[in-house]
Amino acid sequence: MKRYDRLKEIRSLDPERDFLRIYRLSVTLEFPWDVTRALELALYRTYAVPSIGRLLAATAELTDRSQKRYDDTVLLLDTVVEHGFGSDEGRTALRRINAMHRAYDIGNDDMRYVLCTFVVIPKRWLDAYGWRRLSAHERRAYATYYRTLGVHMGIKDVPRTYEEFEETLDAYEDAHFGWDEGARRVSDATLGLMASWYPAPLARLVRGASLALLDDALLDAFRYRRPGPLARGLTRGALRLRARTVRLLPPRSRPHHARENPEIKGYPDGYEVSGLGTFPVPGVRGCPVPHHRASDGAAAE
Repeated sequence: MKRYDRLKEIRSLDPERDFLRIYRLSVTLEFPWDVTRALELALYRTYAVPSIGRLLAATAELTDRSQKRYDDTVLLLDTVVEHGFGSDEGRTALRRINAMHRAYDIGNDDMRYVLCTFVVIPKRWLDAYGWRRLSAHERRAYATYYRTLGVHMGIKDVPRTYEEFEETLDAYEDAHFGWDEGARRVSDATLGLMASWYPAPLARLVRGASLALLDDALLDAFRYRRPGPLARGLTRGALRLRARTVRLLPPRSRPHHARENPEIKGYPDGYEVSGLGTFPVPGVRGCPVPHHRASDGAAAE
């Protein structure tokens, strides 16, 4: 197989009918490393919406149990990719995802925004740092895949096309990005988690490189100092150099699933999909996170 043969296969498929096949080819064979990094960035930038970042801080899942929360999120989403929406494994993963979300007071607009990041941020990452840009067939398949996921999650008014996903994301960020102390704690914990995956001498470098990849709107929302041109140039240049190197390599011969990523640390002896994620606390009904009343000065999001 030559480097672009799989792209030819993708272009021979129907993005609406064969969206799962196209998505699997794209994320497990063409861009497994890049899509992992892009989805990490997608979830990370949702913290900058205060209603999301504040809730994540209140649950303490991403501040006190960062590695487990990361592992569970990746593994649940990966299960659907690998086995499909209609499989026993896929349905179990979707039930777990929905049960966790139902335990909290999460608005539909926030849920839809998070879904949009899964479509838009990988496309933008691959356009900037992938060994090739995402094709039109893949953009349509990504949109259809996540539109289907949104339906299974009960999200209302899900965009239909990639362009609609992108417009929704940009408008939501323009309207809602802002400072929240809890969100900053979640951000710091996430950056610390990513740095922990590397030897100690590299931890500071990894944190700096991560910040260098963030756009100014995201940095400003968390009140981080903007990295200088040198840090940004070196980080982004290294990723583009990697892309040129990957382009010269033979195409991947077997799928690489996210469950195989070295960043997954919490299940050395394996896992059951039904046991992933968080579970309701016995005796607690409704949202387990306390909410302040508007009269107490809480801003409505």
